[in-house]
Amino acid sequence: MPRTELRPVIKLRSTAGTGYTYVTRKNRRTDPERVVLRKYDPVAREHVDFREER
Repeated sequence: MPRTELRPVIKLRSTAGTGYTYVTRKNRRTDPERVVLRKYDPVAREHVDFREER
C-alpha cells in the first residue's frame, strides 16, 4: 500500500476564525471521520479546537 493511501496529509484549520492552520497526517482506518484536535493558535494566543478540512 502506498504511503499516501493509508495516512493522507490533512489540514487543520482554527475554529477561532484567525485562518491559522496546522498540517499533519492521520490514519484512515482508526479515524475515518473528520479529526478535531485542541491545539495552540498563536494569532489568538490561546488553545482552540482545530478541525480537519478537505
